[in-house]
Amino acid sequence: MTKQPDSKTTVRIGLAQVAAADDIAANVDRGLAWVDKAAAEGCALCVFPEMAFHPFFPQHRAEASYFDWAEPVPGPITEACQAKAREHGIVVIPNIFELAGPGRHYDASPIIDAGGELLGVARMIHIAEEPGFNERFYYWPGDSGFEVHRTAAGPIGMAICYDRHFPEHMRALTIGGAEIILSPFAGTTSDPGRGYELEMQGSAFSNAVFIACCNRVGEEPELTFAGGSYVVDPAGEIIAKAGTEEELLVVEIDRTLVAENRNKRPFLRDRRPDLYRVLSEK
Repeated sequence: MTKQPDSKTTVRIGLAQVAAADDIAANVDRGLAWVDKAAAEGCALCVFPEMAFHPFFPQHRAEASYFDWAEPVPGPITEACQAKAREHGIVVIPNIFELAGPGRHYDASPIIDAGGELLGVARMIHIAEEPGFNERFYYWPGDSGFEVHRTAAGPIGMAICYDRHFPEHMRALTIGGAEIILSPFAGTTSDPGRGYELEMQGSAFSNAVFIACCNRVGEEPELTFAGGSYVVDPAGEIIAKAGTEEELLVVEIDRTLVAENRNKRPFLRDRRPDLYRVLSEK
């Protein structure tokens, strides 16, 4: 059963910026230890990067053996995170390779509330295909829409990796009531990192939401992940940023800033959706 948002206006969130080795079971155990750390530091939420517990297999083109790594939701990783959420009373959002049916796979984030309840599964909607990110072979386009989950840490929307580059995605989550948009991603040292940050600063500003982007770290055969996880406030300012190694980035956010910034700059009030049909026409 979905809980109502926590009445607290100030919440502490933890971004678990982790690396993944070849031993998946060990990766999961280490991930659960990061949840312990987040809880010990008073976090109401712990979010993980894209494919947090696996080597980033989309760097390899069309290797069907990686489908063996997929698992259902709920499944072993989700259930282990649910147990940790119940133990500590903390929202936990992993990102996994979901097996949703025979031959049907998604890049997915189970949304686990502070009591261990599985509120839903956010599936990456936009699927990239570019050097180092051969994702269309592995993932189906997500069908979970733009659901906003009312968690103990507040109303949360998900923009998994490539999704965050689409303004329509971020606006749809905002219209749905999101105050915090989480983006688990896999960003490399060759990415235009500052450009992507500016993009998220503009999106946070125009929607007056918090955006928290949680990246991987570590050197893998084809890619080196850059870290630098960060949180942007509703005024478009980066309020915290991680380094290039594994760490838990802990950030305290004041949810009253959402209403404050929307009252100052009422972009949502002044929208004209009756005129925007051109955006969906070919």
